Amino acid sequence: MATSRELYDEADRLKDEGKLEEAVAKYQEILAQEETYALAHAALAVVLGKLDRHAEAIQHARRVSELEPNDAFSHAQLSVVYQRAFAATNNPQFIQLAEDAMGRSRMIEGGM
Repeated sequence: MATSRELYDEADRLKDEGKLEEAVAKYQEILAQEETYALAHAALAVVLGKLDRHAEAIQHARRVSELEPNDAFSHAQLSVVYQRAFAATNNPQFIQLAEDAMGRSRMIEGGM
């Protein structure tokens, strides 16, 4: 059985080749064997966003911030995912959520 890291490398290669649906399946395979693999959740959020599957992208970006609550980048990525969801849907709720996530990121960076 391949390790999570090996599967991640394969998923990343698929993503780089533009095989986004295949990359999604590979990232999901990783999470089926190791649900707390934050890097797979983060990558999945990006790929799902590119596929206009914003609700799913948000779920994975939120999971990253839950797994790594003291990591400023995790909250910044969540903010970007919300911004992209807003751009695709024009749902103003996503703007406030994006601002909240960026605020958490800045607080962590500032040591507050």
